[in-house]
Parts: sequence; C-alpha cells; structure tokens
Amino acid sequence: MQIINQSEIKTLSPCVATVGFFDGVHAGHRFLIEELKGIAQVQNLKSLVVTFARHPRNVLNSEFQPELLTTLDEKLALLEQIGIDGCVVLNFTPEMAGLSAFEFLKTVLKEQLSVRTLLVGHDHRFGHNRTDGFPEYKKYGEALGMDVIQATRYNTDMDERISSSEIRNALKTGNLELANRLLTYEYSIRGKVVEGFRVGRTIGFPTANIELDDRDKLVPANGVYAVRVRWNSLVFKGMMNIGNRPTLDNGQNISLEVHIIGFDTDIYYQNLEIDFIQKIRNEQKFKSVDELKEQLQKDKRCVSEMEID
Repeated sequence: MQIINQSEIKTLSPCVATVGFFDGVHAGHRFLIEELKGIAQVQNLKSLVVTFARHPRNVLNSEFQPELLTTLDEKLALLEQIGIDGCVVLNFTPEMAGLSAFEFLKTVLKEQLSVRTLLVGHDHRFGHNRTDGFPEYKKYGEALGMDVIQATRYNTDMDERISSSEIRNALKTGNLELANRLLTYEYSIRGKVVEGFRVGRTIGFPTANIELDDRDKLVPANGVYAVRVRWNSLVFKGMMNIGNRPTLDNGQNISLEVHIIGFDTDIYYQNLEIDFIQKIRNEQKFKSVDELKEQLQKDKRCVSEMEID
C-alpha cells in the first residue's frame, strides 16, 4: 500500500476513492473498503482511502478528547492488511473545515487526488457543517465529471449497529466481547514500561506499568483482563489490571499494569503491545492482601488455561 501524506501529493493516477476518519478500521469500514476494491477492479483503477492525520473534531476543539480506537500508525497498518492500493493522509485544518462539500469534492478530491469515482459511506457526511447529503454529492459529482456512488448498507445476522462510537461505548462499559467482534480483531494498546510502586513483586505478581504511546488512545473499563503481550517479537500470556488498585490504596490514580506469565526480565523503558482477549472480572477491593493474592492466583490459572498465544 502506498502511503501519501498531504505534503507529498503531486499528480496521482485516476482512482476510485472513499473518505473518512476510519477509527478502528472495524467491520463496517472493512465492508465499505471491500466494495471500494471491487469497484476499482471493475473500472481498472487504483483503490484509494482518504483519511486524516488527526480527528477533525480535535482540530476544531482542542478540548475534545478523541478516545481513539487506533492511532494513525495502527490505522495505516490495518488498512494495508485489507489490501488497498493507496492511502492519502490529509492534514485537517480549520481552512479545510470551512470548505463546502462541493469545494472539497472539486479542490481536494478532483483536482489534487484525481478521483474519478467516489464511494460514499451509507451514513457519511462531509463539508462545512455537514449540511449536504448523498443527493447533493451526486449532483456535485455530475457537475465535476465524477461518479459518486452510495455504499451498500452493511447488515449483520445479529442486527448490530456497527460504528466507532458503539465500539468505544462497549470498551468503556467493559463489554470486550462485543468490541472485539465489531472490530473483527482484539483491541490493543501500546506503551512504554515505566516505574511503578513495585508492590506486585512483593506478593509474587510483578507487573509492568504501562504509559500509553498516545494519550488520546481509549483505555478500556476498569477490571482484570486476559491479554496477549508482545515484546521484541516474542508473545506471552498476561493478566492486566486497569484501575486504581483499591486494596493497595492507590487513590484515584488509574494505572495500567500487566503481569506477564512465565516472564522475569527487566524491561523498564521498553515498549509492549497488549491485545485484550477476554475480561476476567471487575476490579474489586479485598479485605486483605492475602485475599488479593488468592484471587490473583485464580486469575492466573484462568489465563494460563486459555489458548491465546
């Protein structure tokens, strides 16, 4: 997949394109992109996804917290797995936000990106204040010599609404099973191992405390999770706790700490990637450290028996 940043845009070959932020590159996005690839193949043109480096709302409102499902690098990696020909990463600016739908079609898609056919997501809107809809896009396309097609609505046997917002809600309420099903892969985070309180090692469960690479990345609901831990191309089973460690009086500070099963190496300031496989239980306060240790042993047995490598 060719990745083209806005500063690198020169003369592109005619293409079939779709536009969106594509946070999570979830099942609905994948359905749309497969349709895009099919149209491109029929028309013997390149397939192109047009996305943005930052969440548009974050550009217009610096206080907006995006709660991203995927960082830009993660999103690009997922798009490459799908097998599209190219991805253009635009820098969304207040000036771009001020463009009408017609102006965006003309100056960005037609003149800069040479889009011959535009596939519009079934409920996707763009342009200043997003006042126009598909009938207007179709009319504008005709005036510009661009074929504008509305994507097929994606339906599932379970009649679920698939959107990035639904997946965020699922993660924030601890419904990891739903989130992973809508994503079609396990939700993951990446971060650096930093200094913690070193309490875990005193009770036989040393943990790696994680500082996220991207502060805008969404953190799942508090609780204990079975996870897959990736380090230096090696893969391990782990149990991750997200929360304020009430038994150890951690206050209101939320920590992300993972116990890597069968692992005893100093990895401070090294990077880990963690895939969330299953939520084991909610975070809870125990009457004593011994009671906590007993529960951690149960959690460890539960994770150890899973096939998650």
